Amino acid sequence: MDQITAETTAPVRALPSLVGLTRTGLADALRAIEVPEREIRMRAGQLWHWIYFQGARDFSQMLNIAKGMRVRLADHFSLARPEIMAEQVSKDGTRKWLMRMPPTSASDKGAEIECVYIPESDRGTLCVSSQVGCTLTCTFCHTGTQKLVRNLTTQEIVSQVVVARDRLGDFPGGVVPGDGIVPHGEGVRAVSNIVFMGMGEPLYNFDNVRDALGVLSDGEGLSLSKRRITVSTAGVVPQIAPLGEESGSMLAISLHATNDDLRNALVPLNKKYPIAELMEACRTYPGVSNARRITFEYVMLKGVNDTPAEARALVRLLKGIPAKINLIPFNPWPGTKFECSDWETIERFSDIVFDAGYASPVRTPRGRDILAACGQLKSETEKLRARARMVE
Repeated sequence: MDQITAETTAPVRALPSLVGLTRTGLADALRAIEVPEREIRMRAGQLWHWIYFQGARDFSQMLNIAKGMRVRLADHFSLARPEIMAEQVSKDGTRKWLMRMPPTSASDKGAEIECVYIPESDRGTLCVSSQVGCTLTCTFCHTGTQKLVRNLTTQEIVSQVVVARDRLGDFPGGVVPGDGIVPHGEGVRAVSNIVFMGMGEPLYNFDNVRDALGVLSDGEGLSLSKRRITVSTAGVVPQIAPLGEESGSMLAISLHATNDDLRNALVPLNKKYPIAELMEACRTYPGVSNARRITFEYVMLKGVNDTPAEARALVRLLKGIPAKINLIPFNPWPGTKFECSDWETIERFSDIVFDAGYASPVRTPRGRDILAACGQLKSETEKLRARARMVE
């Protein structure tokens, strides 16, 4: 495992960054420096191209913008990204970044979150965070042991993707790291898929997540297909239909149990939105079809939810819903009481689901050695550094 670290203090950035803003946000920024209204749309479009398509890091690169305007922009704004405080590279190629967001005031040290990149032969998936910490307290999830600090802004969510593309050489003219881990070549984009499966519950930060999805999927910028963006929720039922209506993203449900008693214990949110309500929201999710199936995530916990009877109950529960079931071997973390199901148990469970007509891939654990796997994220800087020292 390799790691790089940055200094623990970051200077206050006096100039607000334009990176991560929506089109409306860019237009508002231009109005704030008294750009004539007749020029706003054109100038915002130019900035959009340079920030999100070209990945510009300096206004001087924006050669189709008049020099006077470039100077004016540089006097009032920056193109600052979140700072990578630490990068860990797993033996399987997974990368985990601890990112610090630009401070918003002299007293603000900047929020810290974790973001994970998973390279595969045919894709590169970036797992982004939507909150600092989490409010859900799912008992098997390490992230749930970190109290919620606040929601991330749209700008902070989008900026995670920009940072990843910077680091992976994914913008035109970008430099690919020389470690040979990242799949990259002609026509291959390092970051091709986005999953909102990092820190936080995305649907408890609905407006900012929705607006970030609009930036990520804009065809003139980052240009990610909506079918390659997945939002995972533990089951915030009232926001599921609006997610489909307003974003068109793919949906994943963090399920993990087939009855209310067990799910109440594993996913306390179930007490507010029980399984029957959740399943109805899935059946009526806008755009759901065999071509746009809902993914149900099911973590395999030894002796808890992994019996053949549970597998058959899962099949009955999902009847009539276009679905794929991701079986996730439990990823251990310090202090957990749970264990991962035996491999034979997982295979038997998968066979029952598959024989009923559902795709039931077993997710290969990635990044376990750097606590980057599903359910392991937690952005407490001191603990991360202590773990790093233990393996040196």
